[in-house]
Amino acid sequence: MTQPGVEPERITMNNLANCAQWAKKLNVTDERLREAIQVVGDKATDVEMHLKGVRSTTNDDRMRDLRDA
Repeated sequence: MTQPGVEPERITMNNLANCAQWAKKLNVTDERLREAIQVVGDKATDVEMHLKGVRSTTNDDRMRDLRDA
């Protein structure tokens, strides 16, 4: 969630340097990055969540996982 008045980071696919930077940061190919942007749009947080999967955890979930490990 972004702060009020703060624009979320966008991935600019027509900027090769920006595309390469995000692909490296997210550990994906340029092609995979483009596919993700086509699905969820260019907002970096949405792309990252899409690439990582929709597994959203709460603090309780993480603590339970630590206890069960």
